Amino acid sequence: MTAWLRALPKAELHLHIEGTLEPELMFALAERNGVTLPHDSVEAVRAAYDFEDLPSFLGLYYQGMSVLHTQDDFYDLAMAYFARAKEDGVAHVELSFDPQAHLVRGVPLEAPFEGLLAACREAESRYAISSALIMSFLRDRDSAEALEVFEQATPWHAMIDAVGLDSAERDNPPGRFAEVFARAREKGIPGVAHAGEEGPAAYIREAWEALEVCRIDHGVRCLEDPDLVARLRDARIPLTVCPLSNVKLKVTDTLAEHPLPALREAGLNVTLNSDDPAYFGGGMLDNYAACHTAFDWTRDDFIDMTRNALQAAFMAEERREALLEKLRGVA
Repeated sequence: MTAWLRALPKAELHLHIEGTLEPELMFALAERNGVTLPHDSVEAVRAAYDFEDLPSFLGLYYQGMSVLHTQDDFYDLAMAYFARAKEDGVAHVELSFDPQAHLVRGVPLEAPFEGLLAACREAESRYAISSALIMSFLRDRDSAEALEVFEQATPWHAMIDAVGLDSAERDNPPGRFAEVFARAREKGIPGVAHAGEEGPAAYIREAWEALEVCRIDHGVRCLEDPDLVARLRDARIPLTVCPLSNVKLKVTDTLAEHPLPALREAGLNVTLNSDDPAYFGGGMLDNYAACHTAFDWTRDDFIDMTRNALQAAFMAEERREALLEKLRGVA
């Protein structure tokens, strides 16, 4: 089954590129940039990947990204991920990144934008992987700052496929960011937002209504609100669910207890994603394979979720149809 799952032309819609930073590359970039890490070995870093919840993960996540300084660093980070994605059979990747987390360290916007965009171009020519770029805002920082950063990114607006909202969800309702999401829509840039991971189902509703997002990242707690479930189902709003991430961050104790089967039984538009694969125990193929083991899903189940992702992706229609045709061939 693993070989067949690898052959599926998968679209990764929920990926934080900073969360793909493997310890080996972390140490290499630390040496390149003269950064002293609090851990003295790759093994020590991996041993720290025992998270109690989202905030405990974010501390290590921001610590890790301290090694990212230059355009070349971001390029190397993304190319390392693209190489692994190719091995997983990923055909399309949507890279979210957090410019505010880099700006506060004195890293200019040019570094992540130009480094990531160069990697996206290289991945298309080297690996035949298409991509999209999502500029995300940190919900635990001031909304006025998010708007200011969006305006600072004006030179790259034409290359931003969507804006997003991430970081610590609890007590940080999405509605505070309505202005920056409205500004992005004025520029023709759609929005996505994390909601209903550690935050309540009400945050999903708020992100959808106040931010007018076209996708919900995570969204697993929507099941707490039957009316919301019905609305999401009828509107076919995609949920970018990250199963191994949810287990690692204690959203659910085990994968066998994950609400994924219930989400699908409710008729929701579910996709599978890896979130922060370096920290959460696996990339796209690992997430697909783990779900096969946990839920005994059939080939039709995986074809359905892969199709959902391809249909929800930010990509040219010609590319979408080519990948859907490839999916039909695998089926």
